[in-house]
Amino acid sequence: MFNDNDFIKICEVPGPTKEAIRALLLYKSDVSDDDIVVDVGCGTGGLTVEFAQRAKKVYSIDKNPEAVKVTERNLKKLLQDDYNVELMEDDAVNALKKIDNMDIAVIGGSGRELETILDIVNEKLNPKGRILITSILVDTKVEAVNKLKDLNYNPQFMEINVSKGRILDRGILMKAENPIGIITASKH
Repeated sequence: MFNDNDFIKICEVPGPTKEAIRALLLYKSDVSDDDIVVDVGCGTGGLTVEFAQRAKKVYSIDKNPEAVKVTERNLKKLLQDDYNVELMEDDAVNALKKIDNMDIAVIGGSGRELETILDIVNEKLNPKGRILITSILVDTKVEAVNKLKDLNYNPQFMEINVSKGRILDRGILMKAENPIGIITASKH
């Protein structure tokens, strides 16, 4: 696992996904070196980098050209040339149509097209494939759960609140990070 401070960050691109959340997503995904992973809305590439170390292949998608550039910079910085990642600067719907199959879909940004994205993922997800959705917006959490149920998945939901301590002369100051919802589902 890389520390949050290991990643290159820029103001125009959200991320990276915080370390505790990355760790939980890796655990929940049960990723193996045979898996094909799709990272939708890659941002600065926090999840792309972590999955690239563990999976057979990662497709990293973002419509923001700056996100794709900073993800590539983080891959080169943290993994040098030891990764099998295909960066795709495109909106999720178009990019997903170009991918034949996947074992794990991680959706962190949907550009208001979550239902369409999940329809395509459902079509291309291999048997026993896994879907992981992260969200800070309540509406997205509800939309994700409802759509997964419509697609005959049994979604699981958790809300994670992480606080980190900063050591001061007179004690420890706890600083909360944004709470994040994690929705997971497996194809049967």
